[in-house]
Amino acid sequence: VQLQASGGGLVQAGGSLRLSCAASGRTFSSYHMGWFRQAPGKEREFVAVIRRSGGSTYYADSVKGRVTISRDNAKNTVYLQMNSLKPEDAAVYYCAASAEVYGNRWDRSDEYDYWGQGTQVTVSS
Repeated sequence: VQLQASGGGLVQAGGSLRLSCAASGRTFSSYHMGWFRQAPGKEREFVAVIRRSGGSTYYADSVKGRVTISRDNAKNTVYLQMNSLKPEDAAVYYCAASAEVYGNRWDRSDEYDYWGQGTQVTVSS
């Protein structure tokens, strides 16, 4: 699976962005899809995940209530709608695909098999 993230940019605090991640291949619907982010000098951190069926989603506490992950299996695309953005949301955002997540390790980057190249989100205060 090849992943291509897009939609990042510069936004003022309080604004919104929608990130997209397009996947190649015919098996998109068999993967759980996640978003992670990495700010300069910090470790990569989990943002959100949507299970392959699209029926369940999980969010990091830091974004819960402000971010919505969704997927369109017909378009091989996963989205991350981000609202009420804060300066601390600024980071490179990566989409990732996992064939299988063991237990509840949704927030572990090592559970994901494929990664996109990242898209930069900058939030001005």
